[in-house]
Amino acid sequence: MSTVTSLLSPTTLPFQFQTTVPPLQFKTKKLRQSTPKMSTNNNLNPTQLITPITKLLWGKSLPPQLLISTVRSTWFTVWQLMMSQLAPSDPSGSYTRPVSQFRNPNPQQLNPNTLHLYAALPCPWAHRTLIVRALKGLQHAIDVSIASPGLDGSWEFKDEAVPVGDKLVPTRDKVNGATNLRECYKMRRGGYDGRCTVPMLWDVEKKEVVCNESYDIIELLNSGFNRVARNPDLDLSPPELKKQIDEWNQIIHPSINNGVYRCGFAQSQEAYDSAVNELFSALNTVDDHLRGSRYLCGDKLTLPDVCLFTTLIRFDLVYNVMFKCTKKKVVEYQNLHGYMRDIYQIPHVAETCNLDAMMDGYYKFLFPLNPGNIRPVMPSASHHEFLLQAHTRESLSTSQQSLQVLVT
Repeated sequence: MSTVTSLLSPTTLPFQFQTTVPPLQFKTKKLRQSTPKMSTNNNLNPTQLITPITKLLWGKSLPPQLLISTVRSTWFTVWQLMMSQLAPSDPSGSYTRPVSQFRNPNPQQLNPNTLHLYAALPCPWAHRTLIVRALKGLQHAIDVSIASPGLDGSWEFKDEAVPVGDKLVPTRDKVNGATNLRECYKMRRGGYDGRCTVPMLWDVEKKEVVCNESYDIIELLNSGFNRVARNPDLDLSPPELKKQIDEWNQIIHPSINNGVYRCGFAQSQEAYDSAVNELFSALNTVDDHLRGSRYLCGDKLTLPDVCLFTTLIRFDLVYNVMFKCTKKKVVEYQNLHGYMRDIYQIPHVAETCNLDAMMDGYYKFLFPLNPGNIRPVMPSASHHEFLLQAHTRESLSTSQQSLQVLVT
């Protein structure tokens, strides 16, 4: 008898089946006779066993209130345990993002030809590194291995997926041959037992983690390797815009990039209410600003634009539904939605946007938030063809210089 069958067998249930009522005796006998036949199927779905048992116990009526309250209480306790590991929170129930362990790499001490980038397609923090790498023209110098989410919540490497057009797809680990990202982290000198996150920049020769903080990595890619970049004249963080860039980062990172996670991972109503109000207040501020400015800092695309884009492209796909960011969709913001399409249409950006992988990475693998693993249909406004529609935002530019650099 299979493990599932033995666990659900009538002889192990906490109910008394022996009774003097003839109809119940007949049904019990019929259920027991069918059990051996079902147990011979190795691919048996547990619901095939649960369904006849539930019909036997309470017929067509709803499950007993005691059972419902018990299951609800048990699930809530298990959910809290899982969330404490997946998304640690403070005493108020607000999500607190863990600090990255490997920070501030020195470009003068690095050889771009020995670096390897680990990324994942669902992750917005890894996505920003893929975009900057593509815009700077560093694909030939810094190769990438793309991990996929595993059922246990870790990042895994699989056989190379078949590319769809020019879009990035999951890959094997190209430099270390690892089966998951944790193995890569443990290969560093002294080992590692912390959180194994993407993006992660790895030094192939030194067998060392260079950096796993996404903003540090995009700053490094933007200005640290111009000697090998095919688009060295593009500067996504020019000195004259430093003050504006810092101001936008102080809004976008806590309130929008991290804000959607504070909504989705909130473990109290108060924490959620605070996060969702802050999120949409920031989105309204950005939308108002973009009414008269093509990008956040005027005519030039900068790093805050890249960081905002990776959240916006996932917003209607995932955050609006799964993370309960339901006040408005991005498609309902005239300026934000046009701005998102504008960036999507910059050469090489769309290639980094695997929309199906984004949806699968959340709905099919983020179990505590979606136990049924059911992926909703993709919103029509998020399809590739729709994102390529005209946005007319070029009319807001006062100069074509920065656009020419991007196209080059």
